Amino acid sequence: MKYCLIGEKLGHSYSAEIHSQNGLDYALKEIRREQIADFIGQGYDGFNITIPYKKDIIPYLVGVSDAAKNIGAVNTAVKVKGGYYGYNTDIVGLEYVLSRKGISLKNKRVAVLGSGGAAATANALCAAQGAKSAITVSRSGEINYRNCYDHTDTQIVINATPVGMFPNMGKSPVDLSRFYNLEGAVDCVYNPFRTRFILQAQKLGVVCSDGLPMLVKQALAAEELWGVATKECDCENIIGALYRKKVNAVLIGMPSAGKTAVAEILGKILGRTVIDTDEEVYKATGKTPAEIITERGEPAFRWAETAAVKTAAAKSGVIIATGGGAVLKEENTLALAANGLCFWVKRDLSLLSDKGRPLSKGKSAERLFEERKEFYERAADFTVENDTTPQDCAEKIAEIFRKAEINPKTAKS
Repeated sequence: MKYCLIGEKLGHSYSAEIHSQNGLDYALKEIRREQIADFIGQGYDGFNITIPYKKDIIPYLVGVSDAAKNIGAVNTAVKVKGGYYGYNTDIVGLEYVLSRKGISLKNKRVAVLGSGGAAATANALCAAQGAKSAITVSRSGEINYRNCYDHTDTQIVINATPVGMFPNMGKSPVDLSRFYNLEGAVDCVYNPFRTRFILQAQKLGVVCSDGLPMLVKQALAAEELWGVATKECDCENIIGALYRKKVNAVLIGMPSAGKTAVAEILGKILGRTVIDTDEEVYKATGKTPAEIITERGEPAFRWAETAAVKTAAAKSGVIIATGGGAVLKEENTLALAANGLCFWVKRDLSLLSDKGRPLSKGKSAERLFEERKEFYERAADFTVENDTTPQDCAEKIAEIFRKAEINPKTAKS
């Protein structure tokens, strides 16, 4: 039995990893729109459809379910006599995301961002759950990304666009702070786990979710249509396993707080590759951070550090140890937070050293700490003391990391 996912660009996809949990022979197939007809004849037992073909696939099917017809988009095809029959399991996935976070659309004013298949699914769910109103925001629609802020009474925003998705991270389709009555935000994007859209929602203290739970739930619903037995507990187990596998553990904190030593131990505990951004700067430039600062000044080092941070942050499932001042640049903290849980490694100031650290010389640890404290607090998801041994600190981080969810119900855990 062979299954696959078709789409235009699939480098971001986790679908094969999800379906492999139940032993399916599942592939990712990037095709162009004009190749859809040829693909249909390749004999797969079933397949999924993603951006941008959820509507384009419909003419090639022998029929579609009433739900898929109502939505106008298909994401799952089942082999039947004479061809393939289409379904929409995205709506099951989106409904699961909302219920998982305690978000109800009933009597709510909702803004759906996008005009594709995912947006059609979101609008259908708004109708099914009895939303008070649901506006569609699109680039060329009557309500667009310039005037959508006129709808200040919006309570729930659902991002059904690919804006912010890997590898084009760092953008959000809207400024959530301009919806003054916002209660919830859902992003259908799942890679990265924290898009700029989600990071802003967390900053605002709004209940929010990335798209991974939606992806997993719709995938299991598709498997049921293909005749594969699934269990109720499979969904949360797979979500948790993917979070733990893909999320980075990021260590931030003062110079000489022990981040490098803790990271090395943590890497062994969790079985992960360790990336030290100061070491990456040395590999790229042939000079240590201290040498760059001494010879060319701090701005030159910060430029090299940002490049190292962005490269490290784009990876998944690694441990990242950062320099003491990495969090001073917001672009660094946003990049690190996209796929990482940030741990502030705190150490008693009397135990810190300025050896080999030119930026620490001439300043007391107390003064440097006061200058950076706010940045550490803002960037950290969790704070862990490192006043005993690096082993003890690493074990505490590992315990937190194994249980943590990257998008909890509150802005900070």
